[in-house]
Amino acid sequence: MLGILGRKIGMSQVFKEDGTCIPVTSITAGPCYVVQVKAKETDGYRAVQIGYEDKKPKRTTKALAGHFKKSNVSVKKFIKEIKLNEKEIFEVGQKLEVDMFKEGDFVDVTGMSIGKGFQGGMKRYGWSGGPETHGGMNHRGPGSIGTNTTPGRVLRGHGLPGHMGHRKTSVQNLKVIKVDKENNTLLVNGSVPGHKGCYLVVRKAKKK
Repeated sequence: MLGILGRKIGMSQVFKEDGTCIPVTSITAGPCYVVQVKAKETDGYRAVQIGYEDKKPKRTTKALAGHFKKSNVSVKKFIKEIKLNEKEIFEVGQKLEVDMFKEGDFVDVTGMSIGKGFQGGMKRYGWSGGPETHGGMNHRGPGSIGTNTTPGRVLRGHGLPGHMGHRKTSVQNLKVIKVDKENNTLLVNGSVPGHKGCYLVVRKAKKK
């Protein structure tokens, strides 16, 4: 289930030979380096910690700087841990590039969704709202949120206005349209979470 780290460039479109237009998202993926390999004997599970995009050593903590120095890898901005199965073997310092994927593969892309700040219930949960005519006074408000005497309280899980977006989100089973190793670029069919320039984790699809 190994993957690679990258950044979202933006959306574009690709045309097939028959003229069909495919919406794609362009992702700069890798090169990434293995910072740490976790074993079942020492850590209780198998995983690999990978880092992406160089960072000035003076802009990190001493603890993290020492962590990178121990693995003989330059300090990275974005670090993620990806679990491994029993067969996958990696070494500290190993380079991971975008050519681990090929055209036709399916991937899961994880990132932080675009933050939308404080929003009302209609935008946040898709409520239809109240009547707009004939003297209706409640257009976009939440309306009644409680019950009568029994149980006489607001039931748990009721949607209300609040903070929307900026959550860890995954989009599954996106098809890889093109792999450009020379420019470390990946084109996937459809949209992925986050704004332009945000960090992403691209993994091989779990459900394909």
